Amino acid sequence: MSTAFTDEAINEEFVTRLAERAAEAERLRRLPDETVAEFTASGICDLLRPARFGGREAPFPAILDPVRRMAHGCASSAWTIGFLALHNWMLALFDERAQAEAFASQPFLAPAPLAPTGRGLPADGGIRLTGRWSWATGVMHGNWVMVGALCGPDDDLTKIWPALALLPIDDVTVEDVWHTDGMRATGSNDVVATDVFVPGHRLVNVVDIYSGTAPGAALYDSPTYRWPMVPALALLAAMPALGAAERVAEIYAERLGTRVLAYEGATQKDKPMAQARLAEAEVRLRALRALLADTVGEIEGLVTAGEAVSKPVRAAARMTAAHIVRESRAVIGLLLEASGASAHFVDHPLQRFKRDVDVITGHVVFDYDTSRELAGALKLGMKVPRTAMV
Repeated sequence: MSTAFTDEAINEEFVTRLAERAAEAERLRRLPDETVAEFTASGICDLLRPARFGGREAPFPAILDPVRRMAHGCASSAWTIGFLALHNWMLALFDERAQAEAFASQPFLAPAPLAPTGRGLPADGGIRLTGRWSWATGVMHGNWVMVGALCGPDDDLTKIWPALALLPIDDVTVEDVWHTDGMRATGSNDVVATDVFVPGHRLVNVVDIYSGTAPGAALYDSPTYRWPMVPALALLAAMPALGAAERVAEIYAERLGTRVLAYEGATQKDKPMAQARLAEAEVRLRALRALLADTVGEIEGLVTAGEAVSKPVRAAARMTAAHIVRESRAVIGLLLEASGASAHFVDHPLQRFKRDVDVITGHVVFDYDTSRELAGALKLGMKVPRTAMV
């Protein structure tokens, strides 16, 4: 039986299996082998891959809804699968030679810790790369890796430029550091490289990726590859939080009819405040979905028309993503505090969703103060730091 994510019924079955394996995924601190086999067979990693390399070359927003729905089963698994799929899109931004090399791996599975904690020194035909990178989501299943680095000579800092480097997974070592209270199934361990040669065609300037003008954007007619990276990354990363909040609201509603309140003898569904909490959660989630649709629609309209996505629009999209995550966490808190002590047993999905979203909220792209500052400053036409993540 096909497991294509375009089939709604099969997608629901897969989500159910993610929920059934959520506890195992936490224990393993990576995706179970069965989950990896299913999602690689499903074709979701092909969704944003260029057609010339066997992909579907779908519009970028096509990845968002599957990841949101997968989070109904396990937010941590959805995050990992979503980013492994997204990184196929990121590979399509590289030079065509790099794409041909890496897309020869079927499937292409690569973590992408983007912080420029690597140093690339000039070498004949490329760089010699050394560094250590944290938060390498999906590295336990990777066959390639993309890492951030500052490239250029030590004796002339004016020639330093930020790059994303593509390496075979065998060029790095993985250090097991991922001992966390949430998002455990992501297996986001550290990767280390020591004096590794990276040819020039496997480097891409981060400035070009941020603006949507990377080399890959010129290779294809599809607007998919003209999406700027920060809105793409941030909106994708917000989907597990939104999906988790939606599922928490469903579980809360299901429990209302069966939960009898101790010392009251009343079923919780008969409590007006319980009803009010559910209604509040539902309208807040509806507002988030509308905000998401508006933000995605604006950027998709620009890239489809061949227009540049300005920094103010990019910053507003990052603000949207941060707001979705913040509100999703608040909705989960609203409902969990009315779900009783039994919801905190370690095998209960409500506490797992809460822990996962708590950790998601800590991602740098969701820093609420920074997101608001950047969006507000750019809306006013002010300058922001050159290193700002927009």
